[in-house]
Amino acid sequence: MARRRPRIPRAPRISRRTAALAVLGGASFVLFAVLVPIQTALYGTLLPLSFILAAALCGAPYLSLNRPRSAIALFSAAALTLPLIVDPALATESPWPWSVPALLTFVLFVGVVTFVHGARVGVLPLIVGTLLSLTAPLLRPEVVSTRATAGSATADLIVTTSVAAAMFLVATLIAGRVRVSAELIKEREHAALEESRRALVEERTRIARELHDVIAHSMSLIQVQASTARYRLPEVGEEATAEFDSIAATARSSLTEMRRMLGVLRTEDQTAELAPVQAIDDIPSLVDTLRRAGVTVGLEITGSATDAPPAVQIAAFRIAQEALSNAVRHASGAPVTVRIQTDASTVGIRVRNGRSASSTVPTGGGYGLRGMRERVELLGGSFAAAPTSDGGWEVSAVLPVHEPATDEATADAAAPTETRPVHPQETP
Repeated sequence: MARRRPRIPRAPRISRRTAALAVLGGASFVLFAVLVPIQTALYGTLLPLSFILAAALCGAPYLSLNRPRSAIALFSAAALTLPLIVDPALATESPWPWSVPALLTFVLFVGVVTFVHGARVGVLPLIVGTLLSLTAPLLRPEVVSTRATAGSATADLIVTTSVAAAMFLVATLIAGRVRVSAELIKEREHAALEESRRALVEERTRIARELHDVIAHSMSLIQVQASTARYRLPEVGEEATAEFDSIAATARSSLTEMRRMLGVLRTEDQTAELAPVQAIDDIPSLVDTLRRAGVTVGLEITGSATDAPPAVQIAAFRIAQEALSNAVRHASGAPVTVRIQTDASTVGIRVRNGRSASSTVPTGGGYGLRGMRERVELLGGSFAAAPTSDGGWEVSAVLPVHEPATDEATADAAAPTETRPVHPQETP
């Protein structure tokens, strides 16, 4: 037998925000490492000033994530100071007033502010940087006069402004698309949540209608028995007859109120069901229908369900029906086994399907599972739905037949169970 390879735990996934912060920090550090030596060697800036101004310039994009206005002020001060403290004798062949690392930092700063805070805030560093670019030549005309080409400073300003404006447009478009995508995802989640609530409300309404049918039958029987008591029991006195009439009137009033409540719960596209309410005895017919559709279904029913209340009968049928539907939907072609076990105190339902090539494991939050759980909790039972060791899925429910016994009365001994013969196609 082949030995299983040990599972290697997966490393935790890095969030997009963490990755973006890491990339931004790395870019700022690289620009700082390049800007300091270039500013010192090619422009004659003192090394301590190069460190301080480069740190302010390259740290501004990171600071802008939480404090954009402070970052703009810090960047503007550093960007204005750097071209003003250069040595005119050295800054003759290099780009001025923006060096290449400073230009890249400026473009990065505009892009980060625009993407994080929007176009209205992102346009501020673009405008301020452009104005500072025009201010430096006015404050240091001797640097312009010593340049090898008279138009080199103008070309540097044009290139810097053009690249920064292009970054501003690109960041605006990307930020808009990200925001639209986030809004679409939010709307989809909202729509899925509303669909879940609607399905849950519909399932609860369906349960209420079925309970109405069960209770209405019992109330009708009480009303008929109370109304006919004087004719069936001639020895009943006048006081007892009046009491029976009061019981009959109360039953009729309760039925009227129940019909009115059901009319509120039923929507316009829902009509009253005229077919009899399904019970445990109808599960074999349900299984036969699936077999005719080509599904391999095994059925085993143990015990007699005649003593189970109608509400339990309906719940058992609905749970089996929904579990079979889920098995056919999520594990097409896999064999399914249905077991119904009834005794004096409980009705147990267990539906299990194997694994197929197209098996999809439910997440546990589906509308069908929620509806089954609602039915079981309504009756005070227990419900479980979980994957099996062989890759299949199992739904199990236990429904109490009677109300829990009180301290004054104890449960009777369990009645002998009756085993229904299994169909030749049914699997144990």
